[in-house]
Amino acid sequence: MVTLNINGRDLQVDADPSTPILWALRDNLNMTGTKFGCGAALCGACTVHLDGAPIRSCITPISAAQGQKITTIEAMENDKVGKAVQDAWVKHDVPQCGYCQSGQVMSATALLRTNKRPSDADIDNAMSGNICRCGTYQRIRAAIKDAAQTLTSLA
Repeated sequence: MVTLNINGRDLQVDADPSTPILWALRDNLNMTGTKFGCGAALCGACTVHLDGAPIRSCITPISAAQGQKITTIEAMENDKVGKAVQDAWVKHDVPQCGYCQSGQVMSATALLRTNKRPSDADIDNAMSGNICRCGTYQRIRAAIKDAAQTLTSLA
């Protein structure tokens, strides 16, 4: 048994310590918001936060997360920054197929936590590891800028 802090709760996971976080979330804890895309940390669909930093959960073993905080897409609606990003996503009709969106939202949220007024280059850099096969990149950028404005006006 491994104890992981996920979305502010300590949860027991009955899995080998080398098990990727993605599979512990999906298979052991039935948290299916985090998606499997490539299994090689190339697409970003599996992005979660580990102590606030975006990571690829498909290659990060649960042993690397012990004693740290994992945050998943399931916690974003209760997070000021995550909620602003999700609201902007809806406003700008970002999702098409939607498969990559949890990873996109997690990366965008991490960006806006550290950069309140990101430039286009900042956004492109932060989101570069997230692939959207539907090609909604312009809407993603617009939504991130909108969320940044919303957060700035709330401050």
